[in-house]
Amino acid sequence: MKKLYLIRHAKSGWKEAGKTDHERALNHRGIKDAPFMANLLKSKGIKPDLILTSDAVRARTTAQLMAPVFGYPPEEILSESSLYLAGAHEILREVNLIDDKAECCFLVAHNPGISGFTSYITGSQGVDMPTCAVCGVEFDAASWSDIKPASGKLFLYEFPKKYSGE
Repeated sequence: MKKLYLIRHAKSGWKEAGKTDHERALNHRGIKDAPFMANLLKSKGIKPDLILTSDAVRARTTAQLMAPVFGYPPEEILSESSLYLAGAHEILREVNLIDDKAECCFLVAHNPGISGFTSYITGSQGVDMPTCAVCGVEFDAASWSDIKPASGKLFLYEFPKKYSGE
């Protein structure tokens, strides 16, 4: 059984003049939320074998802030340019390429693609992922290459504001 934790990057800002969308950094809330969500996942006994992220600064930073909580070496995070603003089909293509040695993978990406992919892969309607949300999806599959649309079961949905009282 393969488990995929789909993570929308943490909250980013628009305040840095001259930065492209790809270069946007996390804001204060994002820097706080990423390790909070990692600790929440760790408290549930979740630990990634692989962390795969978009190469955008806000996604990479989210992954880099989460990784140490699990003892995952930040230098082993895989950064893929194809995940930057990817849609469901592009994300599935990357998931199908994951090394089968990994049973549990974290994938950090962007909206609207990550929300759309979560709906696409689980057959659920309208899964909305706010910043730093995590959806856990499990697959009755021996290989990542066997994962197809509507083949996953959504078993976890968490997001920071659920715990912040905002």
